Amino acid sequence: MHHWQDITLAVGSLIFAIALVPSIMSKDKPALWTSTVTGGVLIVFTGTYASLSLWYATFTTALAAILWIVLALQKILQNKQPSPEKK
Repeated sequence: MHHWQDITLAVGSLIFAIALVPSIMSKDKPALWTSTVTGGVLIVFTGTYASLSLWYATFTTALAAILWIVLALQKILQNKQPSPEKK
């Protein structure tokens, strides 16, 4: 059993997820490449943690991955909007 490791990884992932909330709420977004790659790597980590039965880490890392993907989608939508100087 990996109980303390599961909790440690889960707390870290939860802190990372909470730290993303201001970026999600802000008009300023990270680069699309950054958001996409980070979300993708976190999805792989989620599968890895699940294969080790680290369920707390699995769910909190999935949450962080989802938030990074949300940031990527927000950046895509932001890039589709015409900039104010082009109007």
